[in-house]
Amino acid sequence: MVTLDEIDRKILKLLQRDASLSLEALGESVGLSRNGCWRRVKALEDVGVIIGRVTLLDPEKIDLSLTVFIQIRTKSHDADWLQRFARATREMPEILGAYRMTGDLDYLIRARVRDVKDYDALYQRLISRVDMSDVSASFVMEELKETTQLPL
Repeated sequence: MVTLDEIDRKILKLLQRDASLSLEALGESVGLSRNGCWRRVKALEDVGVIIGRVTLLDPEKIDLSLTVFIQIRTKSHDADWLQRFARATREMPEILGAYRMTGDLDYLIRARVRDVKDYDALYQRLISRVDMSDVSASFVMEELKETTQLPL
């Protein structure tokens, strides 16, 4: 775990909101010079706190308006199955997240697709690559909150 001071936290909060902020604007917001701010950001990158910078897209505007959560149960829990499942989920760009779960569910997938027909195509590709005993899907009716910002 990395120890963050208040300036680090301020920098991270600002960058989570807008990673395109210039070093000048970022430094001004946190009370550092451009070079001081650059050193802080570089240090946060070097220790792995900042792992990347991305551009967020509006899924509606690029025709990916349907979010689906796919619940998976499997009878196989060996390392080979998990490796094939992980590889399949990583190789399917519609899959935004795949998680091994506790409780009744073995795995949970979060995906973005155009519509139910696109979901069915994703489902068909997934089951052709990995054997699963039970697959069900829930479609998001309304997004109440969606963020990439971690609480600091």
